Amino acid sequence: MAPVKEKNTIGLIAFIVAVVGFIFACIPGALIIGWILLPIAFILGIVALCLSGKKKGLGLAGLIISVVGTIVAFVVFFTVVATAFDDAFSNGETSVSAPAEDTAETEEIVETEEAPEEGSRSNPYPLGSAISDDEWTITVNSVNLDATDAVAAANEFNEPAPEGEVYVLADVTVSYIGTDAAGDMPTQIIEYVTVDGNTVHSYDAMVLAPEPLDSITTLYEGASTTGNVVLSVPADTAGEGVLAVTPSVFGDKVFVAVR
Repeated sequence: MAPVKEKNTIGLIAFIVAVVGFIFACIPGALIIGWILLPIAFILGIVALCLSGKKKGLGLAGLIISVVGTIVAFVVFFTVVATAFDDAFSNGETSVSAPAEDTAETEEIVETEEAPEEGSRSNPYPLGSAISDDEWTITVNSVNLDATDAVAAANEFNEPAPEGEVYVLADVTVSYIGTDAAGDMPTQIIEYVTVDGNTVHSYDAMVLAPEPLDSITTLYEGASTTGNVVLSVPADTAGEGVLAVTPSVFGDKVFVAVR
């Protein structure tokens, strides 16, 4: 007659610790407790399986649960990290408020025919639209499509526009709507997209704009700054391109008409 196996106390402890560790591993705020308990349960489970003359069931269950719990803990951990990273480097969804006089016209177009998505290259927002995320509001007030003379007069060291190109000035207002007591410096991105789809960056024009936009002074909640951004664009199609506006480095890009 086979001897009756004795109760395995260590196996029972391994099972309980594994279950508790698994539960905590599923809770982001208590994840560290799961990280502590699951390895303990794993070791106890192995010890329980190595004891001769003892029941193995609970020890095996504790070992399996500790392994599965560790996998779950890794998944929860990376999910928490990814969420935290997204929150840290995202200023929220970009929203746009078009000038009141243009809203009615846009609604009328939508009713008569299906228009491209508003804010796209083929259907840009009108000048004066306020483009906002959680911390910044950017408004392109006006665009001077032939500002070559104005740029030349701004600084004697400014180079003429490259052959076949013209300097364009975008008058922009940047407002800080965030709540950080330390304030923040503007990080908006203003680009010009040609009719052919090529991107022109503001830093491509190595000249000083007249009354340039101040992007190095800290703004505090409710403060704003207005100035010009200069771009060098193809002269023959300057009025056919659009501006690509991003309210902050990690914001969403939208397109604004140049006239």
